[in-house]
Amino acid sequence: MATSSVSFKPKQVVKRLLVNLPDRARDVLTLRFGLGKSTDRMTLDAIGQKYGITRERVRQIEAYALGAIRKSDAYAAEKAAFAELETLLHSLGGIVVEDDFLGHVSKDESLKNCIHFLLVIGEPFKKRKEDEDFRHRWHVNEELAGNVEEALHKLYQSLSTEDLLPESEMVGRLLQHLEDISEKYKNQEIIKRWLAISKKIGKNPMGDWGTTDSSNIKTKGIRDYAFLVVRKHGSPIHFRDVAKQIEKLFAKKAHVATTHNELIKDKRFVLVGRGLYALAEWGYSPGIVRDVIRNVIEKDGPMTKDDIVSKVMKERYVKENTISVNLQNPKYFKRDREGKYSVVSAA
Repeated sequence: MATSSVSFKPKQVVKRLLVNLPDRARDVLTLRFGLGKSTDRMTLDAIGQKYGITRERVRQIEAYALGAIRKSDAYAAEKAAFAELETLLHSLGGIVVEDDFLGHVSKDESLKNCIHFLLVIGEPFKKRKEDEDFRHRWHVNEELAGNVEEALHKLYQSLSTEDLLPESEMVGRLLQHLEDISEKYKNQEIIKRWLAISKKIGKNPMGDWGTTDSSNIKTKGIRDYAFLVVRKHGSPIHFRDVAKQIEKLFAKKAHVATTHNELIKDKRFVLVGRGLYALAEWGYSPGIVRDVIRNVIEKDGPMTKDDIVSKVMKERYVKENTISVNLQNPKYFKRDREGKYSVVSAA
């Protein structure tokens, strides 16, 4: 048996609301909202073809039927059901993504369709249609809805595509733009529902938040999964372990060789040892050991071998001898009488 989180029986309420309509009007609403045996919602065109009438005529019949229900005694008799839905919507944040609200009420598609129909019929409920910024959402307070959407706009504008924030921080940032919102709405679950309204802000499979136009959020392949794995690890990690973690965390097949090739080609990663990769954002400079030595000397000036080894070892997981061998190459480095090394100028 299908279950729901409301005390009334949605199908019985809908049945009582439809019963006094003319047959065709009742049929149009049943097909439009998926209230019958089929839960598929039919378009105006499809219904028009069934009846041999125009799309516009179907729209008129639908509008007439909805209006007739709102004026009927049956509608007035279901006041308690509409009041319960209104209370529920308030408890979930006052403005909620349509799919989230319906999913909260029930997992059963036929019950979801009934609840959706009641939202359409119910006079307290207002729908804001999906646009480029927000998803389909329902609210019962115009001012609250406007404030939440304005705050989401400001939050998005404050983020860069590189930002990747833990959920608690993203919640906190949205709250900063909602200072005048009632205290009853200032809890994490409601703020998370409000974040879900935005199409431009989202979270990745690791639970971190950012802008949806960032590859950190909309992961598109092995490179993006690898970035999240290395970032979560927090320190250099071997490419074999990166592949294993991709499969473990994301349930994605990651061949070791493919993973290695993707790491090599992506500038977000820096090879810092034999098979070990770090993130460039951690401050690691790209290039081979010789390049790192050159960067160190150019930054801090001529220095002894010990000082160079110390600094390079912070950048690369290599043996001291590897650094020494590179320093002995007169084509790139020279040693002065004080034992300090400098870079050989290009001819």
